[in-house]
This record gives sequence, structure tokens and C-alpha cells, in this order.
Amino acid sequence: MKLPIRVSEESREPIYHQIETQVKSLIVGGQLPPGTPLPSIRVLSNDLQCSVITTRRAYQNLESNGFIKTVQGKGTFVKEVETIKMEETKQKVVIDAFVKAIEQAEQVGCSSEDIRRIFKEVMENKRNGG
Repeated sequence: MKLPIRVSEESREPIYHQIETQVKSLIVGGQLPPGTPLPSIRVLSNDLQCSVITTRRAYQNLESNGFIKTVQGKGTFVKEVETIKMEETKQKVVIDAFVKAIEQAEQVGCSSEDIRRIFKEVMENKRNGG
């Protein structure tokens, strides 16, 4: 199974964290239901063209935080995640995305009012199927 995730060398965020965040998003968003087998560390690192060490770190963090489990000799699978943890994770993912977007907007010189206006336009476009 090939995971629909992308990593960016240009991002200030470490690659292992990019992998971890995107896998969490796929789990809490329901695209990776409990029991879904995940690619091996070696396969995923090959798909993303990053080191095995980087991918292993992402998987270790996901496992220690209760999102995935590794079964010796069988592979790595999505774990059943508690509803409260799912909701907390969804909120954190969205907040982190907003923080990054706001930081980028400020870097290019947008004011708070510009950011609000752009956000409203984007939301309106999404509602209208754009």
C-alpha cells in the first residue's frame, strides 16, 4: 500500500515530523481505518526518498503515541484510537496548519485583516465547490 503523503526538503519542519503528522491526519480523518496495514519502514523510506532512520523515527513516535502497532513478523498496522484522542489530534492538526499559514502570510507582509479576508474568501470558495 502506498501512502498518499509528501515530504518537503524545503520545509522547516523535520521530515520525520512531516511523515508523522500526515499519517496521523490520515488515521484521524478515517482514510486509514484500524487494522490497515502500513508499508514497511524500508518501503516507505524508499517511496518518500528519505532515510530509513527518518522513517523509523516517525513510526516509533506514532507507535509510542498509540496510533500504530507493530506485530513482530507480520508488519505495522493502524491501531484503534480513542474518540477523545481522535478529536484532540484533529484539532491539533488543524491548529498547526493555521499557525503555519498565518506565519507564511505574515512573512509576505499580510496584515491580520488581510489574513481574515483571505480566509473568508477561501472558505466561501470551498462552500461553492471551488
